[in-house]
Amino acid sequence: MSLYAAYAGNLDARLMTRRAPHSPMRSTGWLNGWRLTFGGEQMGWEGALATVVEAPRSQVFVALYDLAPMDEDSMDRWEGVGLDIYRRMRIRVHTLDGEEPAWIYVLNGYEGGLPSARYLGEIADAAESAGAPHDYVMELRKRPC
Repeated sequence: MSLYAAYAGNLDARLMTRRAPHSPMRSTGWLNGWRLTFGGEQMGWEGALATVVEAPRSQVFVALYDLAPMDEDSMDRWEGVGLDIYRRMRIRVHTLDGEEPAWIYVLNGYEGGLPSARYLGEIADAAESAGAPHDYVMELRKRPC
């Protein structure tokens, strides 16, 4: 099993049971020194897509999943790895149990553009369902779209 850190819609464990049915959520944590942003507006169906970029003094809430080998190809297809939309990247997640090495999907596009209201709401709902702090969820809900 490999450890996958979800930061957008995949924070929702119910959604992940459809995308990666053999991969349970293990815990939650933070990407310290990163921020959630959007880009690749021309790649998405309805506005810019979520990604993370390095940013001192910033944090991104994540859910950690024990990704089973049989679900990895499915997740790569879902995230558009073969279409060059996202790529995998190794990171360190800070949890209550210490630092965990994991991987995330990072957009292969420039930062910029706005997400749709529906997509941003989906991300905020997913963060809330994963147990993100109230102020983090409210900050997501107040972002421009």
